[in-house]
Amino acid sequence: MHRETQHVAKPHNLAVTAVVNGQERVLMRWRHRRATDTWAWELPTGPIQPHETPAEAAVRELLENSGWRVSGLSPLVYAQPADGTTDSEHLVFRAEPVERIGPPVERTEWIPLAELRGMIDRHEIVSSATLVGVLYLLLDEAGR
Repeated sequence: MHRETQHVAKPHNLAVTAVVNGQERVLMRWRHRRATDTWAWELPTGPIQPHETPAEAAVRELLENSGWRVSGLSPLVYAQPADGTTDSEHLVFRAEPVERIGPPVERTEWIPLAELRGMIDRHEIVSSATLVGVLYLLLDEAGR
């Protein structure tokens, strides 16, 4: 019998929010990631705290990082982006912007949905949480 040891990382579960406005644009933030020493566009994302539901975390993170309050929060897609080596749930929500009630902590922009595929092709979007969310968002839009 052959035995193997497999190490599994257990990072935080993440709440991800795709905020889409009436002009077919999605709110994204420009982020630097130390692990890869790269900059890329991401959907607003943050850890789900033990006392929160995923939806509560999505609303909190979005407000803290972008200054936007939203409505119509609904589940979009669920993923385990690297289930062979990590155990981290990524819960992606879709929402509509209501009002900006504070300044963003980081650079945020409204990106046209039509530009997302090109951004992926140019490696301007690389985070798996954002890739899953953006690709499903595009499928969701195509079905509307």
